[in-house]
Order: sequence, then structure tokens, then C-alpha cells
Amino acid sequence: MLKRQLPLFASEPEDPKDITRKTPMGATLELFRQHLVKEGKSEHTIKAFISDLNLLGEHSDIKSPISLYTTTNLNEFLQWMEHGRGVACSRKTYARRVTSLKVYFKWLKAIGALAHDPAQAILQRSGPAPLSQALTSDDEKAAIVAAQGMKKGEEHDHRPELLFQLLLETGIKKSEAGRLTIKDFDRSNPEQPVIYIRHKTKDVYKERRIAITPRLYDVYEEYKAQYLPKEAIFTCTTRNLEYILTDIGEQADIPFKLSFEVMRWTCATRDYRAGLDEETIREKLGLSRTSWYETSAKIKRLSEQMDEQQAT
Repeated sequence: MLKRQLPLFASEPEDPKDITRKTPMGATLELFRQHLVKEGKSEHTIKAFISDLNLLGEHSDIKSPISLYTTTNLNEFLQWMEHGRGVACSRKTYARRVTSLKVYFKWLKAIGALAHDPAQAILQRSGPAPLSQALTSDDEKAAIVAAQGMKKGEEHDHRPELLFQLLLETGIKKSEAGRLTIKDFDRSNPEQPVIYIRHKTKDVYKERRIAITPRLYDVYEEYKAQYLPKEAIFTCTTRNLEYILTDIGEQADIPFKLSFEVMRWTCATRDYRAGLDEETIREKLGLSRTSWYETSAKIKRLSEQMDEQQAT
């Protein structure tokens, strides 16, 4: 006879108002997940945040009441995660886990479960993050020439040029590029075509509208005539798109690996140097105001770095 597995918690709150300072941390995670869904967070972000909090539970006992968490033991958790766990933790992962803690405990305070937010003052990693790479105007020209010279058999391959020009003008993420469909390209206004970046998580739907140049739309039409996509624009995997970017960078003699991340920073820096206001750039990239604070500072530093390179 099979034994029934006992639940981890005797009872779990069914509504945020049922959470008290004595509620075990692990018993709050499902309601926190529902909160993230309502906030429009992506499935990837939600999974990452919950995973980070389960890691906190692994360190401090997931059955601990939420009132037992202090700034001191949260900092001890971060120290353990980075140096004592025995698993490599990149700067990016560390920053995300700090964000997970801040979002979670801020929510607990907002719903009245805690009177004080212990994560508000937790330590960030010391020292600034390395400055990201971005293409100069000369790099852009060389990459476009390289992309235009790539072949598919005996004929010109329009996919590298479309991919590079698309990322240069829009700064979209790899996952967003992989989800693009024919319906997302719109030239109802011949002078100002646009693409739509659409996200749907559970019942939350989000959409960004990004203006593109008529030249990019023309390349898109040439690509369609060559590849005949039925729905998804790119008929290959996003991993193959990464390889294409790498090939473009190598043929253009770019001094670092060309990637989706590099193209995203290049687009943002390019727009900033062209005089676009910061709110427009933030919305174009689909960033929250919280994450924009650090991003905007990096964009400005990249722009200053380009000025210094041009002066030498």
C-alpha cells in the first residue's frame, strides 16, 4: 500500500491578507508567484525568482517564519551563495538574486505581512560591473558589408543582413527575435514601418511598437521572398542566429564576439547618441524603471568611451 506524501506545510495561505509574520517563507511562494504573474513578469523571470527564493530556503530552512529574516542573515545568504555553496555564481546571476530578494520582501511589506523590509539595505556586490561592449559606427559599417556578402549556395543570403539590421535598429532580445512572426511587421504607413514585440504570460498581454526604417523593411521583404516563412520569421533556432552573428563579427574583424547582448547595447547607445530621450529608449527596450537606472548609466559610459576613442 502506497503511503501518502505529507504536505510540506500544514496549511498554506489562500490570499495575501492571510500571510502574517509567523507564516513560513515557503508557504508564501505560490501567492508571490501569482503576484508576479499579475505584474506581467515573464515565465522565465518568475521561474528564476522562485528558484532564487527556494535557494534561500535551502540555506536558512524554508519553514522559517518570514519575520526571522533580517538584513544580516540575507547578507550571510548572499555570501554563502557566492563563496560557500561550491557552485559558480556569475555577476549577472548574483545581481538577479539580489533583485529576487528585494522584490519578494518589498511585496511582503506592501501587503502588511512585515512592518520592515529586511532586503532594502542588503549589500550589492562590491565594485562596478564590467562595461558592456558596443559597436562603433565603423564597426557597424564593416558588419553590414560582411552581412551583405554572405552566401546561401550561389546566391546572396538575406538572413544575416536582416538579422543584423533588425537588432541594430530595435535592440530586441534573442527570445524576442525568435518569436517574431509575419504579423509583427507592419507597413501600413509606407514612410514609417513598425514591428510589434508581443508578450503574453497567463492573462497578461504586453506589446511594444518599434519604428524601423523603410530600408530594413525592404531587406525583410527580400528575406521573405528567399526563405518563404509561413508564420515565424526566422526558420532556424535562436542558437543558429547566434552563430550567424558570430560569423558576421569575425568576417567584419570586430575585436570582440558579436552577440545579441552586444547588439542590444549598440542599439541603445546609438539611440542615446542620436538624441533620443531616455524614456523613449527605456520603452523601446522594454525595461522597467528600476532596471533602467543602472542601464542608463552604462549607456552614458559607453557613449563617453566612444567619444574618447574618437579623440585618440
